[in-house]
Amino acid sequence: MSTDASVSLAKNEDSPRGFAFALTAYLLWGFLPIYMKAVAHISPAEVIAHRIVWSLPLAGIVLILLGRTSDIATALRSPRMLAMAALTASLITVNWGTYVWAIGAGHSLDAALGYFINPLFSIFLGAVLLKEKLQPLQIAAIALAALAVAILAFDSGGIPWVALTLAISWGFYALLRKTLPLGPNQGFFLEVLILSGPALLYILYLEFGSGQGHLYRTGLADTTLLLGCGVITAVPLMIYANGAKLLKLSTIGIMQYIAPTMIFLIAVFVFHEPLGTARMIAFPLIWAGLFLYSWSMLKGSRGRM
Repeated sequence: MSTDASVSLAKNEDSPRGFAFALTAYLLWGFLPIYMKAVAHISPAEVIAHRIVWSLPLAGIVLILLGRTSDIATALRSPRMLAMAALTASLITVNWGTYVWAIGAGHSLDAALGYFINPLFSIFLGAVLLKEKLQPLQIAAIALAALAVAILAFDSGGIPWVALTLAISWGFYALLRKTLPLGPNQGFFLEVLILSGPALLYILYLEFGSGQGHLYRTGLADTTLLLGCGVITAVPLMIYANGAKLLKLSTIGIMQYIAPTMIFLIAVFVFHEPLGTARMIAFPLIWAGLFLYSWSMLKGSRGRM
């Protein structure tokens, strides 16, 4: 870690460099639906396999440049760390797969809803599993989110599974990721390393077994998009990981709304997905809950200064 980063963390201050990193990552994630819509004609499983395989060399190059490859060697000798990484890798695969399917199937609004709900679900997990004490504003925020989900469930005759799957999978991923004693870049590399074997076998099967692959059979556009899956997966994540170290938790907490807000706007104004009455009620409830959550977090941040 650099001296500047250490000073920033010690003083619990925001760094302009950290803000630039985090903003870049969230903007890239915000525009991701446009990329995912471009590969919507390809099965989500094939897209996820390419996201995994082509992320691996990029993540490896970053570790080599940072001189942190020894951390991976240590992790590979630890059955406990490998088991934890396999679990977090499974959760991130579920999250990615649901997201890719949702965008391609015209459920971008549900994806946005899931990532709006996620901070509130994380608070809920902290209270239930870590016995963290909830503040009154946080309880009210969770109640508003639960009411929004209930309205959507009543309107559709079933639970909003896309939004809940995204929120739950990412919530548990973030929770378990904290228990993995590896830095964010190393942890990401270990996860895609574990997943790369099955992913590569699946790609080879599609290309040479079933003949249904899109890597080189269906033209240059598909080839370029699938190869680019590694860039759009690894780059924002690693940029964010380096930015988060240079920002206060409260700043990250507020900035995390950038991506779902962009997804929401793209869904409505670019993809022209219908809002409907239930969503026009549910989204404001979620936003109100997020306002209460953010306010409680900011109050807590000021109290620690």
